[in-house]
Amino acid sequence: MMRFLQRLGKALMLPVAVLPICGILMGIGYWLCPAYMMGGAVAEGLGYATSGLGYSIGFFLIKAGGALIDNMAILFAIGVAVGMADDKEGTAGLAGLVSWLMITNLLSTGTVGAVAPFMLPLDAEGAISTTSTQFIAFSKIANPFIGILAGLIAGLCYNKFKNTKLPDWLSFFSGKRSVAIVTGLVSIIASVVLLFVWPVIFGALVALGQGIAKMDAVGAGLYAFFNRLLIPTGLHHALNNVFWFDTIGLGDLSNFWAGKTSSDVTWSLGMYMSGFFPCMMFGIPAAALAMYHTAKPEKKKVAMGILLSAAIASFVCGVTEPFEFAFMFLAPGLYVVYALLYGIFVAVTTVVGFRAGFSFSAGLTDLIFSASLPAAEKTLLIIPLGIAAAIVFYVVFRFAIVKFNLKTPGREDDDAEDEKDVVLANNDYTAIAKTVLEGIGGVSNVTSVDNCITRLRLEVKDSTLVNEKKIKSVSAGVIRPSKTSVQVIIGPKVQFVADELNKLVK
Repeated sequence: MMRFLQRLGKALMLPVAVLPICGILMGIGYWLCPAYMMGGAVAEGLGYATSGLGYSIGFFLIKAGGALIDNMAILFAIGVAVGMADDKEGTAGLAGLVSWLMITNLLSTGTVGAVAPFMLPLDAEGAISTTSTQFIAFSKIANPFIGILAGLIAGLCYNKFKNTKLPDWLSFFSGKRSVAIVTGLVSIIASVVLLFVWPVIFGALVALGQGIAKMDAVGAGLYAFFNRLLIPTGLHHALNNVFWFDTIGLGDLSNFWAGKTSSDVTWSLGMYMSGFFPCMMFGIPAAALAMYHTAKPEKKKVAMGILLSAAIASFVCGVTEPFEFAFMFLAPGLYVVYALLYGIFVAVTTVVGFRAGFSFSAGLTDLIFSASLPAAEKTLLIIPLGIAAAIVFYVVFRFAIVKFNLKTPGREDDDAEDEKDVVLANNDYTAIAKTVLEGIGGVSNVTSVDNCITRLRLEVKDSTLVNEKKIKSVSAGVIRPSKTSVQVIIGPKVQFVADELNKLVK
């Protein structure tokens, strides 16, 4: 299971890599065009421009960044499919898109209302109730969880059916052409299951939110904990609807930006948003620094490329997905700790009285522009709260990563320290691949072929058929991390050997 999660985490790196620049573009855009963030009426009331060159440039940048951030789930569907495919073939990406389109269309509110109207409650006038939990659940079906699920379905279907041989009269659809077709059929089955399961899960989370709302500061902390914990599934939208919008009579976000104060509502306005600011602005950059400091020396530059841009995106405009998806599947235990830290800081922030709000997310941009709203209080407390968050996040992340040898960015078990210096005896990659294939028991014994920076990563059916002596005759060594796993140390030219090996096993 852990190997599967780590492979999924590696697959997510492909779409995650494009997200940080989007967050930075949106941060600059909101800075130039705060009226877009606040809403026209609120912005005009506070004296912010709703037209002009700065507004237009900012609006353009917001839309440029949002083009990918808003469609992140589609990136996951395609990227995960390609990453999970044995040979990283683009056909799998097409299948991922097929699965995404199939599931999100079959489970859209329009389709569900037409083919399964019994799933959507009616209001007093006999029309579909747009405020019901079931309707909201299906309206949120286009989320990262469905994107990842679609990618997994496509990747697994590709690995299973890429070599399918059909009768002559159907031969056009043999092999890789069959993958998208099979993926579509599997996605239909998945949609039928989700038709009944999705609203139940969503409804349970709404009920949980209703219970949490009665617990004051502790409830705010629990909300933040579950909010972060549910990010990978997209189900955090269920809780957000309870606390940020007027699903059960709260609407922390909508009331904050409507210019109201705590005296206008029954709770301390802003309590379900304020605690996110120290975590996103200071905690995440500090955690990213801890990851960089604990990365392997030869991988620090690669880690920095991911972590620095993710930290900037989080600080400027609260875009946290590039950071979170960079490690949540590589080190799931650490992600739970990360969510717990959010819960603690949100509870503490609620108690000390710092109040700020966001319309996009809890970054510097939202902090600055929400500070002028009536409900904002003690905004300068962000400095001590931020320093505390930075220290705690850094210490906790660094300790956990080192103590438990967690595989955060830059610490993956790809190679031994000296494997980058391995030199093959010759450059006949086909011959090397043939010898390795013979050494692992032939084509019939191979389950999957993959590679990292210096190693072939192979899965076999019967480990007793592996002949390490034969494999070592053309490689620098063999590692057996589990009963069915075989890693062959090739060196920097491993990609060429892997390509030849993939040709042989097809």
